[in-house]
Amino acid sequence: MAQVMAVSFERYGRLYYLDPGEGTYRVGDRVLVPTESGPEVAECVWAPEWVDDAETGFTDLPICAGIASAADLARNDTNRRRRAEAKLVAKRLIKKHELPMKVVGVDYIDSSNDFDQQIVIYFDAPHRVDFRVLVGELARSLRARIDLRQVGARDAARLTGGLGNCGRDLCCATFLKDFEPVSLRMAKVQDLPPNPMKISGACGRLMCCLKYEHPLYVEFAREAPSIGERVTVDEGEGVVVAHQVPADSVVVRMNATGATMSCSKASVCGSRKAYEGKGDAAPASPAKPRHRRR
Repeated sequence: MAQVMAVSFERYGRLYYLDPGEGTYRVGDRVLVPTESGPEVAECVWAPEWVDDAETGFTDLPICAGIASAADLARNDTNRRRRAEAKLVAKRLIKKHELPMKVVGVDYIDSSNDFDQQIVIYFDAPHRVDFRVLVGELARSLRARIDLRQVGARDAARLTGGLGNCGRDLCCATFLKDFEPVSLRMAKVQDLPPNPMKISGACGRLMCCLKYEHPLYVEFAREAPSIGERVTVDEGEGVVVAHQVPADSVVVRMNATGATMSCSKASVCGSRKAYEGKGDAAPASPAKPRHRRR
């Protein structure tokens, strides 16, 4: 068992999990999160609680650096204003030079030395862009070192955020840690139409949820009778015409009436019926020993 807390740098943004250490935190507290560029201010959105680290995978988490002080909050507000200013300037200069780029995120790395401050601008583009002139103008306008980084479509959706087809916040912008490969075969297994408009996310790629729901459909297809198979239920004999994976059931059309009914997977699985019928079957007679020929 281990204690875990969750924080977010943006309201309704992606969650980051920390080890609270010896501290006690409540929802809404502004805490310090250790990062590569130093501690950053975030908001506690999930108070520390005990979880099974073996099952959840919450191991080797960074330790929360404590409650943010007034100086930390002031520095955080300054950094936010600096990032907003950099984003506006970058958009204006990109439009001025008519570059096929879209700013999706800005990161500001402050330093005690005014000449060592760095601004990282993440952008999305359909192809490689020559931004050498843009970098020079950004450095002069913002008085900082500029680092332009092109990101892919999935990373752009994670940085931008938004709502998915389900109406909820994007998985990549909230709880999803890593991107896993998603194939069209997963959509076919889940009986989804091969229409890119219906199975693609905000990034234009196949939805990530197809990946972590795929094992459920594979297991169901392995255990349940296939469509068209004849089954016997308490109401009589019928044919399986559809699967209802989320409900763990199948739809059966009865031979006698032609009506369809939803039946649980356990009631129609052959392995389950064979298991239940073992108690009623007569015990098998012991096999006669075979004499070996000498």
